[in-house]
Amino acid sequence: MTLFLIAVIVRVVHIQHVQGDKYRKLSTDLTIRQDTIYANKGNVYGEDGNLLATSMSKFTIRMDLVAVENAAFEKNISGLCKELSKMLGKSSSYYQNKLRTAKKRKKRYLLIARNIGYNDYLKMKTFPIFNLGVYKGGFIAEHKTVRAHPIGKIAERTIGYDDYRGEAGIEGAFADDLEGENGLRWKQKIAQNQWKPINEGNEKEPIDGHDIVTTINVNIQDITHHALLGQLEKFEAEHGCAVVMETATGEVKAIANLGRTSKGKYYEKRNYAVWESHEPGSTFKLASLMAALDDKLIDTSTVVDTEKGRIYINRSKVEDSHRGGYGKISAARVFEVSSNVGVVKIIKKYYDHQPQKFIDKIEKYGFTKPIGFSIKGEGTPYIPMPKDKEWSKISLEWMSWGYGIAITPMQTLMFYNAVANNGVMVKPRFVKEVRSQNKVEKVFETVVVNPAIASEETIKKMRKVMENVVVKGTARNIYSPNFSMAGKTGTAKKYIPRHVNEKGQTISGHYSTKHYVASFAGFFPADNPKYSCIVVIHDPKKEKGYYGATVAGPVFKEIAQKIYTTTPVDNQNVDDEIAFESLDNQFSNYNNLLAKSYTEVPNVTGMSGMDALSLLENIGLKVKIYGVGKVRTQSLKKGQKLVKGTTIILKLS
Repeated sequence: MTLFLIAVIVRVVHIQHVQGDKYRKLSTDLTIRQDTIYANKGNVYGEDGNLLATSMSKFTIRMDLVAVENAAFEKNISGLCKELSKMLGKSSSYYQNKLRTAKKRKKRYLLIARNIGYNDYLKMKTFPIFNLGVYKGGFIAEHKTVRAHPIGKIAERTIGYDDYRGEAGIEGAFADDLEGENGLRWKQKIAQNQWKPINEGNEKEPIDGHDIVTTINVNIQDITHHALLGQLEKFEAEHGCAVVMETATGEVKAIANLGRTSKGKYYEKRNYAVWESHEPGSTFKLASLMAALDDKLIDTSTVVDTEKGRIYINRSKVEDSHRGGYGKISAARVFEVSSNVGVVKIIKKYYDHQPQKFIDKIEKYGFTKPIGFSIKGEGTPYIPMPKDKEWSKISLEWMSWGYGIAITPMQTLMFYNAVANNGVMVKPRFVKEVRSQNKVEKVFETVVVNPAIASEETIKKMRKVMENVVVKGTARNIYSPNFSMAGKTGTAKKYIPRHVNEKGQTISGHYSTKHYVASFAGFFPADNPKYSCIVVIHDPKKEKGYYGATVAGPVFKEIAQKIYTTTPVDNQNVDDEIAFESLDNQFSNYNNLLAKSYTEVPNVTGMSGMDALSLLENIGLKVKIYGVGKVRTQSLKKGQKLVKGTTIILKLS
C-alpha cells in the first residue's frame, strides 16, 4: 500500500513539474482559440460612381446571461425588452419571458437576432444591459460580411462573384485586388461549441480590399438591359445579349446577358457576349466585303450578278431571302440588301484559288484567336484553315456569309468598332482603375490591338455602305431622321448536331428551318461614331419573327435613341425633352402595327415614309415611293383585300 501511494505521489509530481507545461498548453488550446476576422472586400463601382457590388456587414446577436449580475438584470430588463420589441417586432412580454427563462437556466449563448445591419448593431449596443459590454452586459456580436449588388440583377454576370460558386466576371478576375488583409480576435469557450470574445477589441484589425472602378455606365446599362429584355419577351426568345462600347477607348459601357427560365422569365444566366461562340451569319459579310475591297479586287461599284437569288456550290445551295434575287447589282448594294449569293460569288471568284489570302485578312480582323479577357470563360473562336483536314470545297464560300465558323459577339463588336474607329482596333475592356481608399493604385489604358485593319479609303467606303443599310437596306425599318446609325443585320440558321429524338430515331446534323440567331451590329452617330453596339438574340419564336432587322435591329435603335435622348453624343437634332414613356409608346405603337395579322390594306397616310415602307413590306406588299417626308396618298385604298406581292405606290411630301 505504501509503495502504491509513493508511486501515485511520484506520478503527480512528474505530471505537475515535468509535463505541466504540456498539459497547461493543451488545456488552453481546448478553451481558447484565435478567430479570423475577415476583411471586407473592396467595392466595385460604375464609371459614374454608382455602387455595383459591395460588402455589407451582418451581425448575429447573442447574450451570455451568466455574465449579467442579478441586480443589473432586474433593474434593466424592462428597458431592454422594450427596445428589443421596437427593433425586432415581437412584444416586450415575449422578450421578458425569453430572457428570464434563459437567466434561470444559466444560458450563456442565447440567440437574440440574426442578420441585423451595421446601424442596428450599433443601436443595439446602446440598449439597457447590453451597454455594459461583453463581461457585465453579456452582449455577444458575431460579425460576417455578405456581398450585395445595389442595382439588383442588372449586369450580374459581368460584375460576377468570387465565392463557393467559383470565380466569375470582374469580381473573379480581380479577386486578389478585392480581397483585403484579415484581422485576428481571441475567443474563449463558454460551453460546448459556444465561444465568446475575450476582449472588446480585436488583436489585429482587418484591412479592407481595393476598390475596382469599372467602365460600366449605369444609365446606359439600364437602357440596354431593358431594351433587350423587352424584345426577348416579345419574341419569346431563348436567350440574348447586347453590348455598348465606347468607340475610341474600347470601354464597355453596358453589357446585358439574359437567358429564359422554364417559366418564361429572364435573368443573367450566362455571359453570352463573352462566352458564346456561334455562327454569326450575315454580320460576317462586313469582313468578306472589306477584305475584297482592301485587296483592291473589287470596288463598291463592281457589278455582281445575283442571278435569280439561288446558286449551287458543289451541290450545296446558297439562296437569298428575297425571292427571285436582285439581278445585277453593285457590290455596295449586295451588302445593303445582304445578298448571300452576291457575297459568295465575290469571294469565290477572287479567293477560291488563294484561300489563305482571305484567311490572312480574317486573322487581321481579330477572329482567329480569343480577345484575351481577364474575365474567365471567354469562348474559343473557330475559323477553318486551308491546311486543315476539315477544310472542304465549300469552306471558303460558306465562311464568306458567316457559316462554318464560330466567333463570339465580343469579337464581332471589336471588329465593327474598329471600322467605326477609322480602322484602329482597340481591345474591349471592363475596368478603368484599381483604388485604395480613394487613391488610384493602377490605371488601365486603352490597348490598341491593330492600328490599321484596312486602308483609310476602304474604311470610308465600308462606313458609307453600313450607313446605307439603315437608310435603304435591310435595316431601313430602324431608320430615324433625328439621328444617324450604321450597321449590318444578321440572320443565321442554327445548326442542330446529330442526336436521338424522343421516338428513339437518330437525326443527322442539319441546319434548322425553325431555329435562328438574329443579330445587328453597328455604331452611332454614323458620321462621327461615339458608340458601337451589338445585339444577338437566339431562338426567337419563328412565327413572331426571326430576321435580324425585325428582332435585333429595334433593340439597337432603342438603345441608340435613348442614349441620344439622355446624353446627346453630338450636335444632331435630338429633342432632349422626349420622355422615356413617350419613346416607349412610340416603339410600342409601331411594333403593334407590325404584329397585326393583316387581311386588308392598311391606311398609311400621315405615317413617315420609312415606317410605311417597313409596315407594307412586312405584310407582303411591294412598295414604290415617290418624294420624301410623310405619306400623302397611297395607290391601294384602305380596306381593299390584301394580295401579297401586289405593288403599292406611295407619294410623300
